[in-house]
Amino acid sequence: MTASFTPAELRNAFALLSSPGLIRLVTEIDDNGPIPPRRLAGTLPDLSAHHLRRTTHVARVHGLVRVAPGAGLALTEAGSELADFYDATARWARRHAYPTPVCDFTTRLQHSLSLLATALLADRADGSARPAGEGTPCAEAEAGLAHPRALLVQWLKANPQVTVLLEAEPVA
Repeated sequence: MTASFTPAELRNAFALLSSPGLIRLVTEIDDNGPIPPRRLAGTLPDLSAHHLRRTTHVARVHGLVRVAPGAGLALTEAGSELADFYDATARWARRHAYPTPVCDFTTRLQHSLSLLATALLADRADGSARPAGEGTPCAEAEAGLAHPRALLVQWLKANPQVTVLLEAEPVA
């Protein structure tokens, strides 16, 4: 399913996709439309100016956002599809109270992405399923994760640029 990506490429993609700044930026634009340049700091006030610049730069370089003349920062088609994946994954996590019954959106996504990364890397490594362990969801929840997983694999195949670590990106 992910045979076209190396484990390092998958780790790069998961590091990018689980970035709190990217999650916040993509979902904010998806929920509320383009963000005018002067409203970015006010829209995401808990992110420092440096973090905002870094996040928008990375999102632009990876083709997830673009500057729409007269509107501001907007999602590209790839960014919109990523937002759909984030929404499907967050719905799964809420339905299964993963990782905890009370949890914020970004943390739910990060933990769910971690599960998906472990599963995809295990599939890539030896073709076996990831063993159940402490902190993993029940079999029913794992089965429900198949839809977000399929969306992710499809999105990664359509957007292989996210598997490449940018020169200025810190290694996670």
